[in-house]
Amino acid sequence: MSDQGSKKNRRSLPYSVWPAQAVAQLEREGADALGITLYELMLRAGQAAYEHLNACWPDARHWLILCGHGNNGGDGYVVARLGQAAGKQVTLLACEGEKPLPEEAQRARDAWLDAGGDIHAADAAWPEQVDVIVDALLGTGINRAPAEPYSTLIQLANAHAAPILAIDMPSGLAASTGSVPGEVINATHTLSVLALKPGQITGKARDYVGELHYADLGLQAFLAAESAPMARYDASALTQWLRPRKPTSHKGDQGRLLVVGGDTGTAGAVRMTAEAALRSGSGLVRVLTHKDNIIPILTARPEIMVDELTDEQLTAALAWADVIAIGPGLGQREWGKRALERVAESEKPMLWDADALNLLAISAEKRQNRIITPHPGEAARLLNIKTSEVESDRLHAAQMLAQRYGGVVVLKGAGTLIASEQGEMAFADVGNAGMASGGMGDLLSGIIASLMGQKLALFDAACAGCVAHGAAADAVAAQRGTRGMLATDLLELLWQFVNPEMNYEA
Repeated sequence: MSDQGSKKNRRSLPYSVWPAQAVAQLEREGADALGITLYELMLRAGQAAYEHLNACWPDARHWLILCGHGNNGGDGYVVARLGQAAGKQVTLLACEGEKPLPEEAQRARDAWLDAGGDIHAADAAWPEQVDVIVDALLGTGINRAPAEPYSTLIQLANAHAAPILAIDMPSGLAASTGSVPGEVINATHTLSVLALKPGQITGKARDYVGELHYADLGLQAFLAAESAPMARYDASALTQWLRPRKPTSHKGDQGRLLVVGGDTGTAGAVRMTAEAALRSGSGLVRVLTHKDNIIPILTARPEIMVDELTDEQLTAALAWADVIAIGPGLGQREWGKRALERVAESEKPMLWDADALNLLAISAEKRQNRIITPHPGEAARLLNIKTSEVESDRLHAAQMLAQRYGGVVVLKGAGTLIASEQGEMAFADVGNAGMASGGMGDLLSGIIASLMGQKLALFDAACAGCVAHGAAADAVAAQRGTRGMLATDLLELLWQFVNPEMNYEA
């Protein structure tokens, strides 16, 4: 998996995210606000890419620029002209189309030719020496598999040893969804132009984007005044949700959480959820589980209150709790089904995960004060579609889940999505491949449920919980790497992120 760049670089990215289909209008309105033309914006995009090339690969003498038949190709022509004027050896291959080039791209192409540049056919032989490749083939304008000659050029670029700078999007990666319907550029760096798009931070983005950078094209003031429909959150956002506690706080102020789950053999799942809640600041955590799990959980973590899950205990615990989390290790036997039915009768805020979601898929019901946290397979069952359909458009899947089941949805995966029925949507831009191990979802449930009990609104609790969870995993990865990471490793470092007032390196 390609790393998305240094922590310093991630901090330089904007926190607003725009649908890919809205960017063209954003460009027009931004150009009008500055009193400039769209061609001037293209020149600025090309200049930004040119400067990035020089900053990252200053010793690269021979640039190979691949231009498509659209405005992304226009950016490539600008880069080529600037590079040649600076003394670089530039080879430009262009894909031709049946329709005329867009006006701005045609002007950029003409300027390249007027400057003495050559345009080679897409199937022309590549130079023997290439130091860096510029991908200006498709940009944001594709949501299907690249056709010829684009697919062959993408294959050749990926097979070459030279690093690749993708302008705006790695060609073949869908800007609106992060899906990969066919061949796709495996970029070393991607320079996002004007606005971040969903496809740069969710879906398969992290496999192909490389280090993600950003250029606002001089429209920072204009963009700051615009209200983006989606948000990107990282560890720096935690201070807006998690304030220092008052000195006189006591355990009753920090939420009473009931965790229901843990059938025979799954004590670990419910124990991890409960401990994550405690580590995230819950005042009191009570677990109702199979009787065989009581001693192991109490031995491992005596701060957790544990009782056998019976009708009598459940009635008392539901009356006691401020927030309920159900699902980790619950199973799908009659024991778990009966518990879920009882919990569903409560009007208190709750989080459903794991087997609670599998049971919900069988007997769907809508609820406003609930967070559900499906992974793509569970989301597919909840929507009665294939997992591949969820992954092909994660944004749409999250929106459909929120509309069908109400409340807030956390669609887990690389670039976790948080969506509400009211239309809010955010990306948790944290986490790494080490999280592909058992128990991570159980921890996430405990963290989010804990923050619900600490009186965060559902959407805020989901966002803050996902960010703290992923940021803790990133901290573990920075110390030990990603392979061999255990879910419980996060508990050692979670304190840094649920106490963001502490001085830490985010």
